[in-house]
Amino acid sequence: MKLHLTQAAGQQLITGYGADWIEVNRIRFTHSLLVQPVQVHEDWQTRDFNSLSAADFERIAALKPELVLLGTGAQHRFIHPKLTQSLTAAGISVECMATPAACRTYNILMAEGRDVIAALLLS
Repeated sequence: MKLHLTQAAGQQLITGYGADWIEVNRIRFTHSLLVQPVQVHEDWQTRDFNSLSAADFERIAALKPELVLLGTGAQHRFIHPKLTQSLTAAGISVECMATPAACRTYNILMAEGRDVIAALLLS
């Protein structure tokens, strides 16, 4: 699906997504990634929901976002609070949703100027 938003000058905008890809500023990625308004982190090693670890969320907490949107793949799944303890301790909210919903929500929050990270899993 292609997403349409006027412009986000200098920002990382999710411009499309499919079952096995995510497009940021018209650049296609076929692996899990972290997207912030100022940067795309292609080196997020997490491949799927079942391989998420506390270390994944510690890395995100170190980036100090206001909010984390966890795109859990095709299905909406909930993460165990034990894994997101580092986010909670830092006062960072985390919302779980299917990856397509996380992509759409990220664009809205980013356009509002929010300091958000989309942690997007493809499977």
